[in-house]
Amino acid sequence: MLPYLAVVLAAVCFGTTGTAQAFGPVDASAGSVGAARILIGGGLLALTALALRLRAARSSAETSYSAPERAPRYGFRRLGGWPIVVGALGVVAYQPLFFLGVSVNGVAVGTVVALGSAPVITGVIDWAIRRRFPGAVWLVATAIAMVGVALISGVLAPGAADAAAGTASAISLPGLAASIGAGASYAVYTLASKALLERGWTASGTMGSVFGLAALLSIPLLLATDTRWLFTGPGLALALWLGVITTTVAYLLFGWGLARLPASTVSTLTLTEPLTATLLGTLVLGETLTAMAAVGLAVLAVGLVVLAAPRRPLRPVARLSGGAASR
Repeated sequence: MLPYLAVVLAAVCFGTTGTAQAFGPVDASAGSVGAARILIGGGLLALTALALRLRAARSSAETSYSAPERAPRYGFRRLGGWPIVVGALGVVAYQPLFFLGVSVNGVAVGTVVALGSAPVITGVIDWAIRRRFPGAVWLVATAIAMVGVALISGVLAPGAADAAAGTASAISLPGLAASIGAGASYAVYTLASKALLERGWTASGTMGSVFGLAALLSIPLLLATDTRWLFTGPGLALALWLGVITTTVAYLLFGWGLARLPASTVSTLTLTEPLTATLLGTLVLGETLTAMAAVGLAVLAVGLVVLAAPRRPLRPVARLSGGAASR
């Protein structure tokens, strides 16, 4: 159960993002905050991976008495190749696409489309690459969890359909495409990270490489925005929380769990994020939790329990010498 717990704890860290931004400076744009988060968090992940790599090399050198070998030449393919580049691009693309979808179609529709599409896209791509169905349990649990997310967001609330029909022009197809693109971006960097882990990379090395490159790509994005909020007390506190807790700590836990679980399972488990965000909004920010949202929390929790519940493997049937099967 530890890998499941690690991913759930990572998603809990993700879920504190909205509450942290509520206490942050009001003049900070979403794009600027997102770029600062990736720059700080990705840089710390890269430094963590480097420190662990140097520590492992020093430990290996101290226990080895043989003559040192010539250092191998590391080419682009040896260093990880395209999974690092593709994963970093997915990390960088996620936040602007997510915030664009939310800003165009509203928080409810944007959130449920982005977070709800991510597990499905991850499972479909993983299925297409590996030619292996994620499993009936994953399918059922994901469907239950997505219904819970929709209820929390208010999309399936009574009267929501009438409200949507009355403001049909407010539902933008480009906005929906942006939200689906955010879900696809999450799927891309999750599967790219899984590819590196399956090549024998460590969890810290994988997250450090992918997010380290994403941090470099975030520098021009951050400089293109108004960064004055970073030089205030609340702004600096917000950037450090988002960078250290919701990125560095969260993705170390995420990577450790991803190394031990299928990517489709991990993607569904991270739906703990809206559950956490809703609870924090109610308990910390004083937001009102509707009855439908409370039902959604319960439904989402059921889906996660179904996915993470231990399953007893089938015991092979042994045959007696006379041909009768024993229990």
